[in-house]
Amino acid sequence: MSGRTVSSAILILVLGSFFATLCDVFIKMAGVDVAIFQFTFFRAVFMCLILCPIAVAKYLRSPRSMATLGLKWHFIRGNIWVLAAILLVISLAELPLATANAVFYTAPILIMLFGAFFYKERLTVDVVLAAVLGFIGTLIILRPTEVTFAMISAILFAVVLAANSLLIKKLPQEQSMLYGLFVTQLFALPLAGGLAFWEGETFELEILIYAAISSICSILYSVSCLIGYRYVASSKVTSAEYSGLIFAFLLGWWIFGETPDLWVFVGSLFVITPLLYLSHRDIRRLRKEQLMSNTRSNLGAG
Repeated sequence: MSGRTVSSAILILVLGSFFATLCDVFIKMAGVDVAIFQFTFFRAVFMCLILCPIAVAKYLRSPRSMATLGLKWHFIRGNIWVLAAILLVISLAELPLATANAVFYTAPILIMLFGAFFYKERLTVDVVLAAVLGFIGTLIILRPTEVTFAMISAILFAVVLAANSLLIKKLPQEQSMLYGLFVTQLFALPLAGGLAFWEGETFELEILIYAAISSICSILYSVSCLIGYRYVASSKVTSAEYSGLIFAFLLGWWIFGETPDLWVFVGSLFVITPLLYLSHRDIRRLRKEQLMSNTRSNLGAG
């Protein structure tokens, strides 16, 4: 699986979505009473430990000036990651796996809206409609007869995730993604460690195990994105990531005995269908541009 063809890139992203869902599974398995800040700190520690050899190898092979590029943005993203990780634990502790993941999938819509606001990207009617349908879908999924902290956390996680994803544009393009991820997690340690110390909960080996496995799954997801989007236009393969919702339904039912009701499926359709349409629209636009480019080349050659 090289990721150089559309089919192999899609397969890699589907596997990545599976690892992302597995990450959520192990976070959820930590339990409702988990020491949230301690758990978040250990996740950051393990991600640093796993990425450290890769980061050192990249550092030794790159110019020294490359290592210090974008430190301000890595620092901001690292601290935002801590907030996102805390919100993720809170939402998964109480919400069913499929319900939480369905809400998380509103992040791509928020990315488009934030991109229009902060980067002055073009905001089309389709994007606005997708945002409205996504909001309706979220209400259908959660059906908030009473607003719980877990519901608010799931929505805020999607918002924070979208904001952190947009900040990737600020990172230096010539810097390795895995090296950047290591630096980001390194900057997350002081805040996460300070919160864990303030929390003052007793250490439990079980937390360490779940933190380690969820960190491995999270890194595998990041690597799959790095390979899956490297050679193929993102609009051609990004819809493969929505397979994560299917994995969330299946793993939630198999591991936690959760059976999503009809409204979760309906709400998920409201969230995912507009995203699939936007992806399909981009594919058609790229094909049209490629066709026009080929036509001009043929005319020029004639």
